[in-house]
Amino acid sequence: MVAQIDKEMLLRRPWKVPGRLFSYAFIEGRPLTTKGRWINGLVFALYRLAQVIPAPKRRGQVVFIVGTGRSGTTILGKLFSIHREVVFLNEPKALWHFAYPQEDLIGSYTEGQATVVVEPQQDSQLIAKKVSRVYRWAQFWGRARCVVDKYPELVFRDRFVFDLFPDAKFIAMLRNGVDTCCSIDKWSAKNGLSKNGETHDWWGRDDRKWRLLVDELVPLHPDLCPYISQIRQFTDHRDRAAVEWILAMRAAVSVTRSQPESVHIVRYEDLCNQPSKTLSRLLEFCGLKSDYTFFRYAESKLSRVSYYPGVALDPIIVAPFRETMVELGYRESCDRVQPRIEHDEEVLFPASRDEYARSTGS
Repeated sequence: MVAQIDKEMLLRRPWKVPGRLFSYAFIEGRPLTTKGRWINGLVFALYRLAQVIPAPKRRGQVVFIVGTGRSGTTILGKLFSIHREVVFLNEPKALWHFAYPQEDLIGSYTEGQATVVVEPQQDSQLIAKKVSRVYRWAQFWGRARCVVDKYPELVFRDRFVFDLFPDAKFIAMLRNGVDTCCSIDKWSAKNGLSKNGETHDWWGRDDRKWRLLVDELVPLHPDLCPYISQIRQFTDHRDRAAVEWILAMRAAVSVTRSQPESVHIVRYEDLCNQPSKTLSRLLEFCGLKSDYTFFRYAESKLSRVSYYPGVALDPIIVAPFRETMVELGYRESCDRVQPRIEHDEEVLFPASRDEYARSTGS
């Protein structure tokens, strides 16, 4: 499936396909863990071209999907891609690097200095102009008035983003921490690779993203800071994912409290189990019209949530993880989180593992 375009999208709303293909090919760029990185040179050339050739369309509403990866951000973006008023950009990190070079957490486009937290900049108007001019071309080809930009890590850069786009909307995706961590672990096992003596995976070029998360964000949390030396040494994807989930979910709660009129929380479980109700509220928040095709497409793509049996974590992060779960309303899943011991998962979750296998057909 190229660019999240499937047969059903082709049948239901074929006129949306050219805009989605344009965004995929010429705006989103290619990160380290994907093929076709040769196209990045062309992508950056088109960014520069967009600065001197304005699109014949004004920039409209901008909506950002934030949170943490594997929390439903991609499926939500895919649903938005068929809405008649929206053009969807799937993690256009190349564009953000073009506008602000120090933001490349993964190291997909530079080996230079990077940072997780980006504060408002003195040249914010110039940065906003760079991004906006590319957005306008996306709108033009997508025949849309609203850009939905899915970039989960922007949850750590809310002040920066709202300084660039004061009228922007944030959709903060929440998902049960157990399932998010297990999904990241599964993704990492499948997609991580070694190339030219470097490791390229969820945690960036040779752990670049991991180091930045730990060094910049862990010290800000009193229940994590005392263990920063041990956390820095984590190698298990589940432990690292748990730390990222804690940091991202707490950031989502923080930005919701500081910008209540501009942030809307969507739970992945609600999206899957109550799609019409959840999406109706979301469209109202984004100022988008109801769209019959959008709702029917969502019903065909979403299914009720299947839960992972459980996750065993390094003991030093179990308490902060459970506390964050409770704060987010996932108290009932806390018993699926246990300190790691030898042969832990076979001992802790045998019945649940069988139940999960049956429910998913695995």
